[in-house]
Amino acid sequence: MKGYYLITDSGLSRAGIISDVEQAVACDVEVVQYRNKKGDTREMYEEASRLKEICQDAAFLINDRIDIALAVDADGVHLGQSDMPYREARKLLGQDKVIGITVHNLQEALEAQALGADYLGVSPIFQTQTKADAGRPAGINLIEEIRRRVDTPLVAIGGITLANAPQVIKAGADGICAISCVVTKEDAGAEMRKLQDLFRSIEMR
Repeated sequence: MKGYYLITDSGLSRAGIISDVEQAVACDVEVVQYRNKKGDTREMYEEASRLKEICQDAAFLINDRIDIALAVDADGVHLGQSDMPYREARKLLGQDKVIGITVHNLQEALEAQALGADYLGVSPIFQTQTKADAGRPAGINLIEEIRRRVDTPLVAIGGITLANAPQVIKAGADGICAISCVVTKEDAGAEMRKLQDLFRSIEMR
């Protein structure tokens, strides 16, 4: 898991989440997460089904809703600290599906790694308006602290922009999720490519 990581946001998206996901796949984004906190189950199922069709060359994950993930045969789920516990989710999904877990501190990261999470979403790194309950920003020090103790891939989330992404990557993030600075732009694909190129340039140094 390397590079830009897309989380959909229909409330912020300028072109719509279908277009955003199409652009992500075209930019070789490895992971797409469908997040919809306001839609009803039928709406989520129909959107997820459409997005799953698009994600032939990217891992397609569902935020929180294991029932939707099972219904559309998604590649896995992303769980927050208040969502279904990892062990129960793993029983329902099976061993071959991806399960990512959001963590806010080192202790949660160590616990998630011990459980067997496939990756950790470290959040929030910077101040963000995208998620109302994101909590206080932790800064890049949290990425550095977790990276020293955890081998599981880390995806940094929260307030990340093209300007501050380099320090996040250098701190040890394997992936970065930047939502508002990408999907609100006229050409979201161009912004995704900039972030993908940034990863490649830093890794080559």
